[in-house]
Amino acid sequence: NIMNSFIFRFAPSPTGDLHLGHAYSAFCAWQAAGASSANFKLRIDDLDFTRCKDDYSERQIEDLKWLGLSWDEAPLYQSQRLGRYQEALAELKDRALIYPCLLTRSEVRQILSAPQADGSLRHAITASETEKRLEKGTQPAWRLDMERIKKITPELTWHDENYGLQIVDLHKIGDAVIARRDIGASYHLSVVFYYADSSIDIVVRGRDLLADTAIHRLLQFLFDLPTPR
Repeated sequence: NIMNSFIFRFAPSPTGDLHLGHAYSAFCAWQAAGASSANFKLRIDDLDFTRCKDDYSERQIEDLKWLGLSWDEAPLYQSQRLGRYQEALAELKDRALIYPCLLTRSEVRQILSAPQADGSLRHAITASETEKRLEKGTQPAWRLDMERIKKITPELTWHDENYGLQIVDLHKIGDAVIARRDIGASYHLSVVFYYADSSIDIVVRGRDLLADTAIHRLLQFLFDLPTPR
């Protein structure tokens, strides 16, 4: 089977014990990899240090082994790659493709729920208010500047084995958070560089993350990274 020569991964977050959905996703990736430890990688998504615990990751690894899954390389912990992701964030800053956002969550919800909301938060608060919040020590989150990105981005697509050709709708992405204020990175930024650095060919994930793939495809374009299936 040609699929068996591709590299797959399973990437749980250690915020709790594995549930049946995790086990199913992991087993699907394992089967697609030809039940070969050489073609299967384990990534621990532990960037969110406010929720992730070592005890959970240890139990998750034990459960995966109990299911009969194995991997040749040691599990990769995303927290060990923060430097890599912060370099990517710095590049986006230098290219003026992201901007600092000091809005609270309630302010973001209020703005985006307005009838004429277009997903942009770039000019939601004045420069003086921004300065005031910075002086108080508020750390910014970093968001994609879609107003600028739309001007340089061609039509982007990716292929999904279940749903076929997918076309990225840049208008639906909005000014997505690319680095949380308390972490300095985000799920979106970290996974696209992990895929590229680890030569992941095919990603098996839940349908709830289908919409997020559009953001990943955009980042792959901006950084000239390969796009897995």
